[in-house]
Parts: sequence; C-alpha cells; structure tokens
Amino acid sequence: MVIDTTFDFRTDAAGKDPDTYSPTLRRYHQLLWSKPLPSGVVFELVPTSRPPYYFSHTSGRGEFVLSSDAFIPAYTRYGVPKTVLEQFSAGEHDHFNAIGYTIGGLILWPANAIDRKWTINQARGCLRSSIGDRMDLTLESIRRHYRAACSPLADVLARYPDFFAAFEDFRGYVDFGCCRTWSPTTTPRSDSSRRSTTSNRQRSLRTSTPTGSTVGAASSSSKHVTAG
Repeated sequence: MVIDTTFDFRTDAAGKDPDTYSPTLRRYHQLLWSKPLPSGVVFELVPTSRPPYYFSHTSGRGEFVLSSDAFIPAYTRYGVPKTVLEQFSAGEHDHFNAIGYTIGGLILWPANAIDRKWTINQARGCLRSSIGDRMDLTLESIRRHYRAACSPLADVLARYPDFFAAFEDFRGYVDFGCCRTWSPTTTPRSDSSRRSTTSNRQRSLRTSTPTGSTVGAASSSSKHVTAG
C-alpha cells in the first residue's frame, strides 16, 4: 500500500478528533506498526472496525490496547506568549498545524488507564511546565525510563512496563516507532529522500516552550512511501 505522507487526517475525520475518527489514519497506523519486534515476534495490530478507533495486540510479549496521539504541538492555545504567536500569519499557523496531522506527526501509546491515573497521552499534555506535549522531551523521558533514571514522565511510563519491554531498549523503541529524527541520542540513517527542516516558527517557539532539547520536525521530500 502506498502511504501519502502529506495527507491531512482532519480531512476524513468528519470534524472530529483525527486520532480516533480518521479511517485513513487507522489504516496507516496498522500498516506501519504491524511488523517484527526486536525479538522477532510480529507486533500485529488489530484495529476496531468502527470509530472511535483503537488498536489491540496480543502475543507472548503482552496484551496491549493502543490509541493514536498527535505529537507536534502548535502552542496556539497555551505555552507561548501572544507576542510570539503574532509574529506568524493565520496561514502560517494553519500550515504548521496541517503538518502535525500528517502521518509523520502521529504515534501510538497504550490507551488503558491504570489505577485511574493518567495515560502517557494525558500526562504529556497535562505536565505543561516540564513536557508541554513536546515529543523530544517525551523521548528523553523514555530514554531515561530504559535506564531506570528520573524524568517528568517516570511514573506514568513505569505503569506500562510490558509495552516498553517489547522493544527491549531505547534504540529498539526508536527504530520501531520511526522516531529517529526526534531522538536525542540516535543518528538517522543516511537517506537522500529525507531531510530535516526547521522553520522560523519553530525557532521562535524554542525560546518560549518548556526547557530541554530543541524541537525538530521531520518532513519528506517524497510525497508517498510504500508500506507492507
């Protein structure tokens, strides 16, 4: 199947949350995540047949229920001073938001709440002063999880040990989830079809968002990739 890396999942979500209502995103997630884990076990995802869409996996590595999450924050509602946002036109904001709803801006997390506490998705958004929905800081927290080190997300990540154990280590997680561009400690493979771009908008946001690693966004010079 050919995957359109520029497809905006908001366009087929009927005005609802693309994470759980876009049928195209449902197909793309299933294709991209249903592949062998580092152990060789295939991480076969089974999506629900009707929205809201969730995914399940059952194997010797565990039983998981996953949901999609858009991980590129626009910061148009919080986290950035109004004076910074006003430096960009409505068209620039719309363009940036659209990038966040293409396949390169979405990921899967465990969806089940444990002991009525935050899921990873919820914690990323609610810990505004330390994570603020930033994927680079989330990945740094995951890296520290594999080293049993402290981070703002340490408690919530520890609630899902089997999920992270399925990838064996941080490099296994990053490689499996196609997170190399965002990872603070891994080097992307040389690939002439990919390039890392940093817009003026992102450079301005760096000075106003939670402290930590800088934000980067990956974009592809090719509109389509082939999966599965």
